[in-house]
Amino acid sequence: MIEPTVTMPPTRVRRPPPRRAVRPPRDAVRFPVLAVVFVCAACGLVYELELVALASYLIGDSVTQASVVLSVMVFAMGVGSLLAKRLRCRAAVGFGLVEAGLALIGGCSAMVLYASFAWLGESRYVLVAFSLAIGVLIGAEIPLLMSLIQRAGRAGGTVPADHSGAGSPGAGPSGAGRAGRQAPLVEQDDAAGTVADLFAADYVGALVGGLAFPFLLLPWLGQLTGALVTGAVNAVAGGGLVLWVFRRDLTRRSRALLVAVNVAVLAVLATATVLVDDFEQAARRAVYGDRVRVAVHTGLQEVVVTGGREDPPDLFLDGRLRVAGRDEYRYHEALVHPAMNGPHARVLVVGGGDGMAAREALRYAGVRSVTVVELDPGVVRLARTDPALAELNAQAFRDPRVHVAYADAFRWLRDAADRLQERYDVVISDLPDPGITPSTKLYSEEFYGLVARVLTDSGRFAVDAGSATDRPRTYWTVDATLRAAGFATRPYSAGGRTPGFAAGPDRADRTGGTERGPGDWGFLLAVRGGRPPLLGLAPDAPRLRSLGAGTLESAARRAERTRGAAPPPSTLVHPRYGA
Repeated sequence: MIEPTVTMPPTRVRRPPPRRAVRPPRDAVRFPVLAVVFVCAACGLVYELELVALASYLIGDSVTQASVVLSVMVFAMGVGSLLAKRLRCRAAVGFGLVEAGLALIGGCSAMVLYASFAWLGESRYVLVAFSLAIGVLIGAEIPLLMSLIQRAGRAGGTVPADHSGAGSPGAGPSGAGRAGRQAPLVEQDDAAGTVADLFAADYVGALVGGLAFPFLLLPWLGQLTGALVTGAVNAVAGGGLVLWVFRRDLTRRSRALLVAVNVAVLAVLATATVLVDDFEQAARRAVYGDRVRVAVHTGLQEVVVTGGREDPPDLFLDGRLRVAGRDEYRYHEALVHPAMNGPHARVLVVGGGDGMAAREALRYAGVRSVTVVELDPGVVRLARTDPALAELNAQAFRDPRVHVAYADAFRWLRDAADRLQERYDVVISDLPDPGITPSTKLYSEEFYGLVARVLTDSGRFAVDAGSATDRPRTYWTVDATLRAAGFATRPYSAGGRTPGFAAGPDRADRTGGTERGPGDWGFLLAVRGGRPPLLGLAPDAPRLRSLGAGTLESAARRAERTRGAAPPPSTLVHPRYGA
């Protein structure tokens, strides 16, 4: 008899569910850490921009100063990352001290840099020292935070859920082996995600800091107060994170140390903020002397007017002398009047917000209009309302023939070439020295090409080209650039500059407690075409205190004596000034 075969349903084997990581501590830590990384990154970029901006103002040549600060700081960040390895065993207290040090050094950097320039006359080495110190501390931040987050994750554990049963096939040694092989993958994925989150917060914070500096901190608080407030925010964010989120990683002594250090840092920053106005006034007196009459920040630059009641005023823009009241007439007469030897009904002054060049042009009865293109409205406002400056420029801006356009000269000329119905008979370029980086584009071949488009066929173009005797390469580079743009030029220079101040790209050199500046002004008179213009005065020229036919001829010979090998012209993409 054949017994029937009974087929039993297959037995379902309960396999344990995948091991899941339970990470409440890490999730609770990650968001406060990312918020602090965001804040610290914004503060770090503000320190960097503060150093670049203040160094450009104090030392000059913003391209060089930005290159020094950025390269030194990036190098120092690598050094800081390596040094942070020694603090991983005490990451919490190490991060707290790093942030406190960064808040103190970064917050006080602008004041110390300004003080070193005002009283010692040198700030290059201080700039490098602060860039190095701030870079080292910024570089140590991310490695220490990574150590703290990983430690928090290990404290939370990677705990398997309690679903495994005795005797189940997945609970044996092989199952444990599989779980052991999977755990590092989970931790590795979490580490990669953590790094991505940290760097994302860091980059976004840098964006916010970079935008906050020029649009919020600088116009509202200024360079000194802005750096101090940034340091206070940095200290509160870094110290708060460690003392709140990672307080269990601190011993009682470490906690007391961090509280004391952060309170001391905040006290120093608060005291400096209270005294910053007195400090700035004392430093300004050390730089400009005791006769500061007006000092304002226009949003684009610092404008300072000095001089007593009986003395003519001196005008400084970002620490550089633009108008010396005692002998400015020598400069402006030499700049303007040779260009007026011909038709001069319509005159364009590029720069010249002080009104002195317009004053000289208005001395001719045949002038119908003078257009002044000035970037900074604050300079024109001061030249119009300050009694001493208004007297010096003979109330030029109250003359109905004068029209002011507040614009970047390059952009204005580019638009004006197509907009203007008439062209100008005379163009006067009364701009800062070409060695100052923001002015370089206004001494380029492209800029001079725009000027050529707004000149009449017989128009004349006068350019302040810097000192012919002290910086001949810069002077003759301007000449070569004008020639490349289609102009024929006539060089000449004028002496009589007030000793004691420099109008060049850098501050005056201080030697033995004295200051010296270039000894002459160099000019170029240009016309379109290949025939150089005649250097002379118009028949209706007013009586001048400093110029005559004989002096103009000697001025041309003096400039020609400095001529050397012809340098290449300067363009927007290949600036040659300062090379």
